[in-house]
Amino acid sequence: MKKKIALTVMASLTVCTLLTGCGGAKETTVADAGSANLVYAVETGSAGEAIATKKGFQINSVASQADALMEVASGTSDAAIIDLLMAGAMIGEGTSYPNLVHTEELTTEEYGVGCRKGSDLASYINAVFAESYADGSMEETATTYGVQEALVEQASTEFTASASDSDVAYIQGKGSLIVGITEFEPMDYKDASGNWIGFDADMARMVADKLGVEAQFVIIDWDNKIMELDSKNIDVVWNGMTLTNEVKEAMECTNPYCNNAQVIVVPGK
Repeated sequence: MKKKIALTVMASLTVCTLLTGCGGAKETTVADAGSANLVYAVETGSAGEAIATKKGFQINSVASQADALMEVASGTSDAAIIDLLMAGAMIGEGTSYPNLVHTEELTTEEYGVGCRKGSDLASYINAVFAESYADGSMEETATTYGVQEALVEQASTEFTASASDSDVAYIQGKGSLIVGITEFEPMDYKDASGNWIGFDADMARMVADKLGVEAQFVIIDWDNKIMELDSKNIDVVWNGMTLTNEVKEAMECTNPYCNNAQVIVVPGK
């Protein structure tokens, strides 16, 4: 359904981008992406923003990675830093942005699901991951969205319930699993009928079905994801979330389930 993710592009490919402070367009190459002279669109609170800040880049923080791509396409930012999995689904021939290209990987990362600190829901999701990996249903779902090559092998594990204050029992009691997301193809996005689909969305529904509850998807401000969890506005953050040290300290996280990277997106010539 989705084109295979390209891990690299030829460094000699030329792109045309508008440099900040210049009087007109300047031709450069993909290999030049990473220049401190460019303005990079990044999602607020994302791994892309973190790497851009670390590198001392000029940044334009926006609400989502989809908005970051729009910034590049419209010429209001010179480049964007987004997840490789999103780049594979959203840019290049046959996609929403056929005239955009991406560079080699800036980082290597892993995705995980975030639950409230101390929550036994993470253990439950790990057990579902292990079962679905073993029976092939995780790979089947991943193949639907073109992310099968990014899957992380899941070791066999069993659910361990909390003796008290069980999040799993709380979710089953209220009859719903509230999933905090942003619009992020191919992980969570809407189909033509307005239904949430994607690898993460489908896996979240799989967990909800096994819990015997309904999955409900709520768009959140990504920068406030920890506050949304702690206030119980949502039960889980499930949206291609990079397992940074900050995230792992603030949340009860699942085992990694997908490999990812950050890449720079620029206009193609």
